[in-house]
Amino acid sequence: MSIAEATEHQRRAQLVLEAALEGGPSHAYLFRGPRGSGKRAAARAFAAEILAASAEDAAEARRRAMLDPSPHPDLVWLAPSGAQHLVEEVRERVIRASAYRPFEGGRRVFVVEAAEAMRDESQNALLKTLEEPPVFVHLILLSSEPAALLETIVSRCQPIDFAPLPAEAFEAVLEGDPDEVAAAARLSAGDLELARLLLTERGREIRAEAIAMDWKGLLKAAERAGEDAEAAVREALEAEREAGAKRSAREVADEAKRAGRRRRTELLDLGLRLTASWFRDLAALAAGAPDVAYNRDRLPELGEQAAGLDPNRPRRAAELVQDTRRRLDLNVSEELALEALVVRLQRLLR
Repeated sequence: MSIAEATEHQRRAQLVLEAALEGGPSHAYLFRGPRGSGKRAAARAFAAEILAASAEDAAEARRRAMLDPSPHPDLVWLAPSGAQHLVEEVRERVIRASAYRPFEGGRRVFVVEAAEAMRDESQNALLKTLEEPPVFVHLILLSSEPAALLETIVSRCQPIDFAPLPAEAFEAVLEGDPDEVAAAARLSAGDLELARLLLTERGREIRAEAIAMDWKGLLKAAERAGEDAEAAVREALEAEREAGAKRSAREVADEAKRAGRRRRTELLDLGLRLTASWFRDLAALAAGAPDVAYNRDRLPELGEQAAGLDPNRPRRAAELVQDTRRRLDLNVSEELALEALVVRLQRLLR
């Protein structure tokens, strides 16, 4: 896969990466953008070109670098084995390994997938490598949540931005009822993993609770998702611990709880986003513009609710939902905030 093929829907990233290869790649990059936007494929194609440029047999170096997993000795690809990157793995496979000269050619490439999953300890340890890397080393960090990275890490990398993919690109890879797939593609805002979630039973449950404005049901669904995430992370961390990872039982429990709370918060916020999208669509249909609706599989229901409705009311309702999302970011009581939102929406739309 060439750079152009890997960045088919990311023209800006394509131009920057091609220019970097032409002028000489920098020592560190941060590929940032939503999940499913093509960061991983672009990173592999970019790494393959870097390694091919200094190889005796460029085609063979490129071919091996593009394999997943790659057998190329100068390409190190680090993905988190659990909820987070293991500190020792980052130290051993990236920081210490970067001191060794290339086994082939003249360059080495280190890719850290889901860089936001590195603990602060790992990020701080990586700083010196980012500041003073050997001349033959190139680091590529991939992140869907760059805000979770230390500013000192971000400032030492050249950012490459990946925009959300167009809905049409998602529709080509998602499976299911065409109308539901079209809705998931638009409601996901360019996040392929979220689009896939919306096509699962849990995703459908969250969406149904959000459309019905059943805040109690939404909270319960988010809590169940958080409990499942906590159990899955605990199981993975326990397996790592048994395999020799240096983690105490307290660290395993704390990390699993954090993962559960994070998942619960994510799905609660998703529910509010879906509610806001429903009101956005109501305003669109009330204004006579059904073609721009996101909930493509619920057009008859939207049409019934929008009949005779002043478009300004659902627009105001969407604003109220977004305001509640901001309030939850400030750690206000979820139950009180959601109950107050439903009361205000009922008054507005009555």
